This record gives sequence, structure tokens and C-alpha cells, in this order.
Amino acid sequence: MIVRTLADARASDRNVAAPGWESARLLLKDDGMGFSFHITTIHAGAELPMHYKNHQESVYCISGEGSIEDLATGQVHDIRPGTMYALNLNDRHILRGHTEMVMACVFNPPVTGREVHDETGAYPADRAA
Repeated sequence: MIVRTLADARASDRNVAAPGWESARLLLKDDGMGFSFHITTIHAGAELPMHYKNHQESVYCISGEGSIEDLATGQVHDIRPGTMYALNLNDRHILRGHTEMVMACVFNPPVTGREVHDETGAYPADRAA
């Protein structure tokens, strides 16, 4: 059984920050669950172009408001508490935080823990078997 607190993750090396966001990674690849689970804060005013070419992600908004733009279609979806979106097609997108947003995120395959977005908005593929 794995038991962790958000406060402990935020105070450890499981907490990763970059311009526009901060992510407490509660479950990682080394935990052996087959996915990773994060609580991510998107800062107010952030505009984050992303393209998870190597991962699928599902996100649930806990608090705050923003939007996600599908760059393939131009469609913009509002995000508010209770909204879920899934990047099931490795969708290129822009995530915008109108206010600070707190999001619960699941990644498959799981991340290792220290990833930050590269110049394309992706996390690198995990090359380790």
C-alpha cells in the first residue's frame, strides 16, 4: 500500500515547478502502478502550449477557471471545477489559467518525476525499460 500526503509531496523532490505551473507528483513510474498521478497548479495568466507526444493525460479541475484550446480544431473549452478533459489522441493544445487552477492529472505511461516540458511542449519519452 502506498500512502502519501500532498503536503509531503510538495515539500520534497516530487514537487516540480516551471514557468506557469507547479506539480506535486504523488505517484511516479517507480511506484509500479502503470500510471502517474499529480496535483498540478496552473498559475493565473499562464498560457501553456503543450503536446504530449509520448503520453496520454487525463485532467480533472478541482478549483479555478481557465480554458483549453485544441490546436487541431481551434475549439476552445472552458475549464472550471468539475470539468475533466482527456488528451487521448496526444492532442496539441494550449492550456490557459484565467485564475489559479488546481488540477488532478493522470499520465500514461507514468512519468519518472523530474520531467519538464521540452521546446515542443512534450515530456520526453522514458527510454528505460
